[in-house]
Amino acid sequence: MKYTCIEDLRVAAKKRVPKMFYDYVDSGSWTEGTYRANTTDFDRIKLRQRVGVDIRERSLKTMMLGQDVAMPMALSPVGMTGMQHADGEILAAKAAKDAGIPFALSTMSICSMEDIAAATNHPFWYQLYVMRDKEFTKNMISRAKACRVSALILTMDLQVLGQRHKDIKNGLSTPPKPTVANILNLLTKPRWCAGMLGTRRRAFGNIVGHAQGVDGAASMMTWTAQQFDKGLNWNDVDWIKKEWGGPLIIKGILDGDDARTAVDVGADAIIVSNHGGRQLDGAPSSIEVLPKVARAVNGKAEVWLDSGIRSGQDVLKAIALGANATMIGRAYVYGVGADGQEGAARAIEIIHNELDLSMAFCGVTDIKNVDHKIIYERI
Repeated sequence: MKYTCIEDLRVAAKKRVPKMFYDYVDSGSWTEGTYRANTTDFDRIKLRQRVGVDIRERSLKTMMLGQDVAMPMALSPVGMTGMQHADGEILAAKAAKDAGIPFALSTMSICSMEDIAAATNHPFWYQLYVMRDKEFTKNMISRAKACRVSALILTMDLQVLGQRHKDIKNGLSTPPKPTVANILNLLTKPRWCAGMLGTRRRAFGNIVGHAQGVDGAASMMTWTAQQFDKGLNWNDVDWIKKEWGGPLIIKGILDGDDARTAVDVGADAIIVSNHGGRQLDGAPSSIEVLPKVARAVNGKAEVWLDSGIRSGQDVLKAIALGANATMIGRAYVYGVGADGQEGAARAIEIIHNELDLSMAFCGVTDIKNVDHKIIYERI
């Protein structure tokens, strides 16, 4: 099948990925209002078409944290990508490397950071969830250094878990519990099952075997339920920075005051994100708050936007409204579920091409020159 847009990849992923894992990606918390707003709010923003401009030579190249990137976009950390397709995180990391953009690995990944380092032999980013077990957290940071992780992403908006109705109803677990419903669903996903039989990676690779007392699925679920640090606060950033000693990105910012605080405690970049609508339902979309957050930061740190991007036009709109760069999650994970590494690569390619063409239609030839002037303002 020729995938021409991210929606094509989503449809294919829904057919090929077991229901509980597809629903894990393609859902939000409670009413899913914020989840939906993340995309519909992009749709309300209109672009200003310009003509009579020489657009023969165009460039999407820019920098993120001093790193040259082929376009202003990185792959966001997404938990359990290795349950969308066997070795999913490895495949996505390879696709990102080939495309010349950064890849970020989640704490809650199936493939471990050591797996990514060995498979790609290339620097990547690591997203840190702070656990109550501080020795475990320190050990994760040490392991990240050993794996040549080039930047640490501290996620601040998951001290407690938003209620995700679909995950509860599906009895989400990895690997899937052998219930009648799960077995019947798996029988309709032979390609997925064959892939999983061919890999040893079916649990949370960054945690199982590394956290004390966690040696399998049952102990993993118990440990995780108890370990997210509800006491995490701005004072904790200092010791994390000292343990890490490298570029620090803070994710989960939706408020101007929080953005200023993140800069004050030493963030090199902040990610405007509502966790894809999976935490506080009723919160504004990321694109709605982006201009306010960008003004609050005032150039003192890089501002990236996450949540809701499904096209190159979305990337263009985010850059025009104040983002230095963007991050995609569901868009590339649909690709992984649809067609492994080729699907992830195709998702990146689709967004790259849409961004390039849309920028040209707006009469701009270099992504560095995109600003609010390309946004159509209603009179």
